[in-house]
Amino acid sequence: MNSAPASQAAAAPQLCVVVPTFNERDNVPKLFAKLDAALSGIAWEVIFVDDNSPDGTWDVVRQLAQSDPRIRCIRRIGRRGLSGACIEGILASSAPFVAVMDADLQHDETQLPKMLALLQNGEAELVVGSRYVSGGSADSFGATRAGGSKFATEIAKRLLHIDVADPMSGFFMLRRDRFEQLAPQLSTQGFKILLDLIATAKGNLRTVEVPYTFGSRLHGESKLDSMVVMDFLGLVLAKLTHDLVSLRFLLFALVGATGLVVHFATLFIALQFDIDFAWAQAIAAIVAMTGNFLLNNWLTYRDQRLKGFGVLRGLLLFYLVCSVGLLANVGVAFSVYDQEPIWWLAGAAGALMGVVWNYGISSMFVWRAR
Repeated sequence: MNSAPASQAAAAPQLCVVVPTFNERDNVPKLFAKLDAALSGIAWEVIFVDDNSPDGTWDVVRQLAQSDPRIRCIRRIGRRGLSGACIEGILASSAPFVAVMDADLQHDETQLPKMLALLQNGEAELVVGSRYVSGGSADSFGATRAGGSKFATEIAKRLLHIDVADPMSGFFMLRRDRFEQLAPQLSTQGFKILLDLIATAKGNLRTVEVPYTFGSRLHGESKLDSMVVMDFLGLVLAKLTHDLVSLRFLLFALVGATGLVVHFATLFIALQFDIDFAWAQAIAAIVAMTGNFLLNNWLTYRDQRLKGFGVLRGLLLFYLVCSVGLLANVGVAFSVYDQEPIWWLAGAAGALMGVVWNYGISSMFVWRAR
């Protein structure tokens, strides 16, 4: 009788550690060594989900994987974002328990066995590594980051009614089956997947927090920038509206409003040069649409940012989308005005139709997920 299946089953990982990476090649070998020491006696694997790092992080992971089957690599092309990387990594594992931690060595891997035990004995479905419970510490934060973290935590707890001391932590472990139930409702954009998980579960995820000391980054650069604030506020808004309004849509609408200002300014300047109104209007429209496209490419769709020849192709498609959107805008406005001759109501209805059309079609064809 062949005993291979039995031995393979015995070696099946009980824990998968998912590590999203971007430009972390120096930290990967060190983190793996730390995990190997901390998880001695536990059947485990680690999945590094790399967003096609320019420094070749994915190549370092694959070289390590050739000598140790517990290491796996998912290299994402054309997709960016920590939340999306975590979701893909967790769903790629068959282990019953999954942990998420950063590659920058700031999370305390020695807490993983304790977190796993809490899940295995049924005390919790989600275990959060917390900096803000007794015994935890975030002293490595600078004053600005510490203040921002605490402020964001308070906003999340109050507005989303979350009873977790550190919902902004990026260090947690949970049952994979519970994650799979929630995964379809999670956002792939942004950096705060734990907050998204907790808010989406609506109190139905039994949670325990364990204290840990947040360390200092030794190699590489922090990925946090001013856009993380925007991502956070967008996630809070999405959960408050039951995912009816997304941050991406709001940014798209904001860019569109900015484009209206650009349009009028360009039209005014063109008329000062005695350019025929029809030509001035056409110039203003092209300038506004071009500005909208560039701003959306930089801000709204920065995780799917077009580059190289794709920028020109995307711009031409955006011109086409916005031209059809203008017809939709005017058509809806006239229809509303015929029913109720209130100019501002008709104008608002038309503008809303235009932005919804432009957003939906742009997402499908201009900045489509690749």
